Amino acid sequence: MQAAQTPTSKLRFVIPDKESDMSTLWQEEEFKQICSRKSLTEKAADIERTIVVKEHERERYDFDPTMFYENRFWNLRADGIVINKNHQTLYILEFKRSSDRNKDFLMVKEDEANEQHRSIIEALRAAAPEWTFEQINFVAGRRGAVVEDDFYNSLEKLNVQAGKRDKLLLAHVQRICEAHDTVMRSYYQEIHGSSGADATRSMENIGEQVYV
Repeated sequence: MQAAQTPTSKLRFVIPDKESDMSTLWQEEEFKQICSRKSLTEKAADIERTIVVKEHERERYDFDPTMFYENRFWNLRADGIVINKNHQTLYILEFKRSSDRNKDFLMVKEDEANEQHRSIIEALRAAAPEWTFEQINFVAGRRGAVVEDDFYNSLEKLNVQAGKRDKLLLAHVQRICEAHDTVMRSYYQEIHGSSGADATRSMENIGEQVYV
C-alpha cells in the first residue's frame, strides 16, 4: 500500500513483525514522542479494567490483577501502524477473515476487530489528546467476499492513489481466495485423498458490491 500512495503523502507505514507488540514499539523514540510509556500505562489500566477477563486468563489475573492488566495491554499486537507525525495522526490496521456464509459476517468481524484494539485506541486518545487515533479494518470472507465501498474508503484514508485502488482490491481478494483454496485442497487431500480441484475458487458479484 505504501508504494501506491500519492507522491505528497506524509503517512509512513510501520509493519510490526510477530515480535513487535506494544511494548516493543514504545521502546522506539518515534512512539515515545507521542506519549510516555508511564502515561500510556496509566490510561490503559482504566480501559483494561472494563474488558472481560477470559477463562484462560483467570489464573494470571488472580495472581496479580494490576500486573495482569498492564501485561495484557503491552502484549497487544496490531497488523500494521501508519503514522503522520506532521498531522499528528496514527492509524491502527487490522486484517480479518471470516466465514462468508452469514450475511452479517462483515459487521461481526468489524466489531470483533474494533474490540480487539479498543484499549489501544482509547488509551492513546486519553494519553495524547492532541493526536488523532483511528482503527482501519480490512475484513474479507474466506472465499474473497469484500464490501467494495468500505475497502476503497480505507484506501482513501491511507492516501492510496485512486488509479491504483482497483489493483489493490484485486490483489487482496486474490490472496484471500488463494489462501482458501490451499485450505480446501489440504482438506480434500486429508479426507478424500484428492487435490480438491473441484473446490469453489471462482468469484462472482452477488449484489450490494459484495464479491464471492
